[in-house]
Parts: sequence; C-alpha cells; structure tokens
Amino acid sequence: MQYIQKIKSPVGILTVSGDSKNISGLWIEKQKYFAGTLGKNVSERNLPVFEDVQRWLDIYFSGKEPDFMPPLMPEGSPFQKSVWNILRKIPYGQTTTYGEIAKQFEMENKYVRTSARAVGNAVSHNPVSILIPCHRVVGKNGGLTGYAGGIDTKLKLLQMEGVNISGDLYRVLK
Repeated sequence: MQYIQKIKSPVGILTVSGDSKNISGLWIEKQKYFAGTLGKNVSERNLPVFEDVQRWLDIYFSGKEPDFMPPLMPEGSPFQKSVWNILRKIPYGQTTTYGEIAKQFEMENKYVRTSARAVGNAVSHNPVSILIPCHRVVGKNGGLTGYAGGIDTKLKLLQMEGVNISGDLYRVLK
C-alpha cells in the first residue's frame, strides 16, 4: 500500500509518497512527471516517515542543511537508481554537470559508457525531488537547464542553498 501526504512549502504544494517505512516520491505540484511512480492503490495518511520529511523540509527551507535523511526507496531502473545515488552525493550549496555525473557513473560502473543526455533523462525522472537534489545539476557551461519542477523553482532552491547565480556562469536557459 502506498500513502501520500500534502505539504505546504515555499516552492508550492508538495506531495510526498511512501510506505510505512520509506519515501518513494516527493513532487512539486504540477511538475513534469508528477506522481509518475504512484500506483492506483493510494491513501492519504499521516505517517512518522512523512513527519521526518516535514522536519527535513522545515530545516532545508530555513536555509540550513539538514543533518539527516529520511529513508528513501525510489522506484526506477537500475541505471536511474545509480544516477540518483550519484545525485545524493552532490554537496549542499554546490552544483555539478550532467557530463560530470556521466563520468562518475562510468567510474562507479566499471567504465560502462553513458552520455550526459542519458544522465539528463534519468535526472529528469527523479521521483524524489529536493531530497534527491536534481536541482543541483546544471549544463556544462553552468546554464540552468531543465528542471521538472520548473526553472524558477530550480533557481529558488539553488539561491536558498547559497549558490551564487549571478554573472555569466549561471545564465537561465529556457
């Protein structure tokens, strides 16, 4: 059985999903692929694991780095899960590129070749927004490229983390 709960946030209404122990989804209202991994058997309920997510988000949206992570179990292909695990290693307040993630994937997977484009597709299908920080991935020249929650939301999240968005390095590409 999957459960959901709605959470108000500075970037809009969030929908969190999971079972009684793990988080499987966190979506920003109206984002691309919204609730893409939710099944038909869903019930709205307040669970302790959702309270952990709320506490994590409260800390995060106050401009601080949370010192814990609720248990995550996103659904996806082995390739997607590998990319999402790399995303989880991007430090708070820092960014990386799709190309750098592709290189890291290749090193972690015995040099199995992949492309920045394939990584971008996996990143865009991340079902656990914010907690798995896909917003920290930028284009090779620092451009704020695609974000399922919208470029404005990506920009807001990065600014909240203290990422310097000004100057030529960070131009918004729509």
